[in-house]
Amino acid sequence: MFKISLCTFLALATVPAFAQQAHHQSAGPTEVGQSAFAAISEIVEVLGNDPETDWTKVNVSSLQNHLVDMELLTMRTNATVETIDLTVVITVLGQGEAVGAVQRLTTAHVPMLAAETGWEVDVDPTRSGTILRIAVSSETELARVTGLGFYGIMTIGAHHQAHHLQIARGDDPHR
Repeated sequence: MFKISLCTFLALATVPAFAQQAHHQSAGPTEVGQSAFAAISEIVEVLGNDPETDWTKVNVSSLQNHLVDMELLTMRTNATVETIDLTVVITVLGQGEAVGAVQRLTTAHVPMLAAETGWEVDVDPTRSGTILRIAVSSETELARVTGLGFYGIMTIGAHHQAHHLQIARGDDPHR
């Protein structure tokens, strides 16, 4: 026969209530899991709460593919930074799937980065990644770009969440 202590029973009995409470914006845990899963969860909640969502166009798999690219870019590439006068040249290299990820994401990010910062930004795909060039107007901006490096620069702009929502809604934000 299975025996369970009163303390164990009470602890286990509170789990569903705690999970329900956490789900409804309480003081309980809010993280829904690994970061890509959490990003998808957040978008699914937004889509579900929006009565204007066109479910015939929703494509969460496209968002998952984009998040895989973000993971590959962040964890499976190497970036070197050099400066030439007021231009920062960043060479980003990857292998395998990371090459396509870095090419897709840097190419998509360049217009947003230029619009957000006023920098002159261009990118050239290479066989194993990209070369990103950022021309700035001052030594202060040069220090900012070199200090941030490639990975910091890729986070500039509060567009990522809206971008993820566009992808999940079936739109192509890279057009």
